[in-house]
Amino acid sequence: MQPDSGPGVGLSPRETAALLLNKIHQGNDYARSRKQRFRRSASATKILTLALSAASTIILGLQSLNTWAGLAFALVALGTLLGAVEPFFNWRSRWVLMEETQYRFQRLADDLEYLMASTAADDLTHDHLGEIFGRYQTIWDDLSRTWLEHRREPAPSPNA
Repeated sequence: MQPDSGPGVGLSPRETAALLLNKIHQGNDYARSRKQRFRRSASATKILTLALSAASTIILGLQSLNTWAGLAFALVALGTLLGAVEPFFNWRSRWVLMEETQYRFQRLADDLEYLMASTAADDLTHDHLGEIFGRYQTIWDDLSRTWLEHRREPAPSPNA
């Protein structure tokens, strides 16, 4: 029977640190990509809502044309729909959550890189890395908990 040779089995502290640093960078990349997606969605929703509201107001000023008035009312309806959908998806809050998560992953990566650079290879222990890994897990736990809390909350009223 061969000894276990899976990932993380019997790694030296330096190898464990490198593995942990890679996982932290992957977490940061995940947060960055989600943050960019949520920021784009939040911005697009706000801009589209503003454009529809402005266009409908202008068109309503041209009420002598029935076609224009019908178009304006359709735009008002679309603007209202977007105004109702945006709080449901809450893009801005999700964007900010990913911004915070990305900051925390970057800070953790900086701390690990400093630990690796300032500690002699023979002095670096799994105990040192255990604290960093605990913080890594806490970041993911906090992100998941906050994400679930946001999803459980009722959407705020568009008039609030």
